[in-house]
Amino acid sequence: MRLPHPRYLLIAAAGLSAPALAQQAVPEEAVQKVEVKGTAASYDPRRDDTASRIVVRREEIERYGDTGVHDVLRRIPGVTVTVGVNGKQEVRMRGLAGGYTQILLDGERTPAGFTLDSLSPETIERIEVLRAASAEFSTESVAGTINIVTRKKLRRSEREAKLGYMHSNEFRGPTFSTDLAERGERASWSLSAGGNHDALARASRSYQTNTRPDGIVDMRRNTVIAERGRMNRLNLGPRFSWTLDDGDSVEWETLANGSSFRNHAHALTTTSAGAPPPTPDLRTLGAFDDRMLSSNLRWSGTLASGAKLETKLGVERSWQDTRVERSGVDGLGRPETAGSVRTETDARGASSTGKVTRAFDGGHVLAFGWDARFNASEDLRAEQDAVRVLPPGQPPRETFDARVARAAVYAQDEWTVNPQISLYLGARWEGVRTRVSGNTFEPARVRSSVFSPVLQTLWKLPGEKGDQLRLALSRTYKAPDLYSLVPRRYAWENNSATEADYQGNPHLKPELAWGIDAGWERHWAEGAMLSASASLRRIDNYTSNRIYFDGLRWIFTPANEDRAALRSLQLEAKFPLSAVMEDAPALELRASVSRNWSRVDSVPGPYNRMEQQTPLTANLGLDYKRGALTSGASLAHRRGGRVDPSAERSFYTHARTDLEAYAAWRFNPKLQLRLAGSNLLGEDNFFEPAYIDPARGIERRGWTYPESPTLRATLEMTF
Repeated sequence: MRLPHPRYLLIAAAGLSAPALAQQAVPEEAVQKVEVKGTAASYDPRRDDTASRIVVRREEIERYGDTGVHDVLRRIPGVTVTVGVNGKQEVRMRGLAGGYTQILLDGERTPAGFTLDSLSPETIERIEVLRAASAEFSTESVAGTINIVTRKKLRRSEREAKLGYMHSNEFRGPTFSTDLAERGERASWSLSAGGNHDALARASRSYQTNTRPDGIVDMRRNTVIAERGRMNRLNLGPRFSWTLDDGDSVEWETLANGSSFRNHAHALTTTSAGAPPPTPDLRTLGAFDDRMLSSNLRWSGTLASGAKLETKLGVERSWQDTRVERSGVDGLGRPETAGSVRTETDARGASSTGKVTRAFDGGHVLAFGWDARFNASEDLRAEQDAVRVLPPGQPPRETFDARVARAAVYAQDEWTVNPQISLYLGARWEGVRTRVSGNTFEPARVRSSVFSPVLQTLWKLPGEKGDQLRLALSRTYKAPDLYSLVPRRYAWENNSATEADYQGNPHLKPELAWGIDAGWERHWAEGAMLSASASLRRIDNYTSNRIYFDGLRWIFTPANEDRAALRSLQLEAKFPLSAVMEDAPALELRASVSRNWSRVDSVPGPYNRMEQQTPLTANLGLDYKRGALTSGASLAHRRGGRVDPSAERSFYTHARTDLEAYAAWRFNPKLQLRLAGSNLLGEDNFFEPAYIDPARGIERRGWTYPESPTLRATLEMTF
């Protein structure tokens, strides 16, 4: 049966309005001259594209048998993965936390409820790292963009399965993944699935001290938090594609993720100086369930004029249900709390994106695109306690509704001036409208928009084979996230200056940054590259976090400060040993180092830097192949130290070095065993926030999350 033609339905739904562009005629020879860059084997996006980017391909992603995307990212030059105050892993570029690094999935914003933990590395085709902005992607990327591209195109029928087991002192359990695909003449389908079951058993530690201005320690507490739990994750990715009679293509893809976490925790605090906290002995039982579903329908084809059109319609839905039961006693053993908190979030959204691309005489490739999205969420928080009285003004049942509308349009021109010089010119406008309401605060409306011009150049130096220079100028921004804008509070059990309640600020403005990036590269052999790059960002409306006491509790809230400046320098080398030595073994080496500086104008002192910035990261790795054996190792180091993001706050982290290694033995073309180890040096995660009060002294609170070496064994089969 012949499939119905979806072109007119999708064009009408997306609101395409570029007929003039589509009707212009271009000779076929001009199109071929611009679009053909060479054979697939010789094309290298790092070397040949005008817009600078690092591309990590599927082969590199699979080497270490990682069970999570975070493990893959920590080996990429200039990318740092850290553990935040909430115990969750954060991905940073230029060492910056707090949303300065943009994470995209297939070039678009991730669906509501999506986390990198829920994405299996087996579903990824490549990872693109863009240090400079591009008009095609959102310019909400002050530090840079990481674009995760999932597997889509099928070159052949596939049947792959992987079974593994992970073990460490804290986490252990089985993992699995499978890829099934069938390709026909006109239609193809694929299904990727992955999941794991982890058992958790660990004891994290924290301490809290207060040192008065005269040097006397008037508070000292130590806390041990014993945890036991289990986690189940499952992700499914069915995909169907059809090629129509006229050569156009239609794709329908769906991503479904689910996770379930159960955790028993016992926090026991001992006090050796000063008064004990309100609840020194606290037991909790937590149940955390997340579900996410997104589905997209894509159409791509060539119009009569030769212009290429790509459109997509998408819908998404996510659910989050959390219930924490608690029971605790005070310093005298009397009941202090016996209750529960339940939160539910129901989020949904729809989107329309599109792009029209056309080649013209003179080496120009013009593109016009749009991105429109609407998201709505409804939150419920219900708390009950048989012992404790709720704080004044907090009802037992809180509701919260949010509506967020986004729209963006962009245009870009990739211009090949001559074989040595190419230019990328782009501009993007983005607008956001946010409306929030709830039963504990007044309704709020927030509007913002940003216009971002972008210029990138590539100059291949004449007479110097493989030497080239890059320069980029761009305007980027960082918009406050939804929960930073909502004036509701999120409370902690033992409130203090270093563990304050969080409250949003509806008056936040977007941070605006002008940036310049420059770099030199040398490509002297296949797969061999040296590079040096530097960048500068000037940020207006810089957002910092303030702490204050409202008479009852300590409050932690974001606010716009004056200005901040960010600088970075990065060196990178990657080459096979054969590029510098004749008759060398099949050994590939790679190394990089990134140094980051920043300064906030309104903050004094030598440790003045932007929020929790990592000052230096370095990576060193090698890969070796001989016969059926493939092996390698990677060393990633990040420097710690003290950071003062504001006059009254300080943050300290330890340096950390991660050593990883892997070995894979291929028994036959269809069977392979992979062994891998990570954190082989057994490095823990530590951080210490501090609050400085001239009258009270310095309050410090340190957390240590234990992390032992992790071993993984994976059997990989093709059938």
